[in-house]
Amino acid sequence: MAKILSSPLPNIPWEDRPSDCSEPMWRFSGNPITKRNPVGEVARIFNSAVMPYNEGFVGVFRGEQKNGVPHIYLGRSSDGISWDFGKEKIPFTDPDGKPFMPIYAYDPRLVKVEDVYYIIWCQDFYGASIGIAKTTDFKKFERIENPFLPYNRNAVLFPRKIGGRYVMLSRPCDNGHTAFGDIFLSESPDMELWGRHRHVMSPSHRWWDAMKIGAGPAPIETDLGWLLIYHGVVNTCNGYVYSIGAAILDRDEPSKVLHRCTDYLLTPEEWYEERGFVPNVCFPCAALADSETGRIALYYGCADSYVGIAFTDIDTVTDFILTHDCTTETDTEIGKR
Repeated sequence: MAKILSSPLPNIPWEDRPSDCSEPMWRFSGNPITKRNPVGEVARIFNSAVMPYNEGFVGVFRGEQKNGVPHIYLGRSSDGISWDFGKEKIPFTDPDGKPFMPIYAYDPRLVKVEDVYYIIWCQDFYGASIGIAKTTDFKKFERIENPFLPYNRNAVLFPRKIGGRYVMLSRPCDNGHTAFGDIFLSESPDMELWGRHRHVMSPSHRWWDAMKIGAGPAPIETDLGWLLIYHGVVNTCNGYVYSIGAAILDRDEPSKVLHRCTDYLLTPEEWYEERGFVPNVCFPCAALADSETGRIALYYGCADSYVGIAFTDIDTVTDFILTHDCTTETDTEIGKR
């Protein structure tokens, strides 16, 4: 029996496993939870992150504007399923309160560390790079100036400091649609200066995550280690396919992979995953977890067009990883050559 080491979340969105489902993760019957043209000049919302806030939920959503430029929009929900979206882009500022908007922003994550909420996304800094902003009230959003050099994507914070430092996963890339990609780890004393970079995971020889991988939601702390849900990509004769997999990282040295699953948890199979602006995409960005019941609700982008939810529980997903473990020596090393 595995145990989630976080606060209870009694109002976590949930739907029991269908009686005919034998998979480690199952989809919400109401998927997708976002529709086309959700607000104003936004054509599609997808690849977005949510978390508990007050008595309900708050989210940062990738809104693909009708002019093709992505930005981040704020959403609020009482149940984590039905969402009200802000009509305007999130108004980022510099430390002096002056407007400091990115040229574009996409694929956000949302993580609370201590009493501060951090939004992490991909932006333009003379090439793809990591953007970070912080808020305590979801009214004022202060950007941290260019914490990383280009080129980098898929950054996500751990939800607590490790060894007294902030820790973040990311995937260095090139300036195009990278045809390669490993997950790395970086540390910071202050969320501004980052170093002690270490390798975590590489793509595998398996088909579903053979080309590149990237961290998804903030890792979930368990008594077995950090549960990392990630996306894996393969290049087929008809384009890229994005699937969802999982691994368990060491709690004190998270650059060490303790267990890694040979099989995916979820791969494009439903119409809203296979058919859309970019077909065949399941892209995880957020996970809610309830320590009392062990329930996990995963939010994922579908075909660059929608947001979907899938469910599992901590025993099911960790048992699946351990049963299908394929960890290699490269995975288990600390990664600081």
